[in-house]
Amino acid sequence: MSVTLFGVLAVSFMMVMYALEPRGRRFIALFALGCALSSVYGFAANTWPFGAVEAIWTVVALRRWQRCA
Repeated sequence: MSVTLFGVLAVSFMMVMYALEPRGRRFIALFALGCALSSVYGFAANTWPFGAVEAIWTVVALRRWQRCA
């Protein structure tokens, strides 16, 4: 149950930060954090493909954040 709750919160946070990205660079960084949390959830829930894809999205978001400097 706690892993599922963590997953719901992580993915919800990620999606809200994605929606807020046009408001500023910090939301891109927070989106990257949400992706990382979602990746942790994916591996904790033993769904490694989801965890791997979210880890890739974390890197993509961090690179986007760096370019917006």
